[in-house]
Amino acid sequence: MKITIFAHPNSKKPRVEKDLLGGLNVYVKEPPLEGRANEAVILALAEYLKVKKYQISLLSGYKSKQKVFLIN
Repeated sequence: MKITIFAHPNSKKPRVEKDLLGGLNVYVKEPPLEGRANEAVILALAEYLKVKKYQISLLSGYKSKQKVFLIN
């Protein structure tokens, strides 16, 4: 399953929220440096979707706020 999210690094309150159109917004504390925010987004998605971390892989958007993940 592919899922598109909008990442919000440097957030004071980490959370995962659905917007009005059904998209996911993932807020993480980590800064967007050296992939730290991407790792935090993966951890937040794994917890939210109740899957293991290794089942989530980033397909596109490594340096973008809009990211596409593949969930196995």
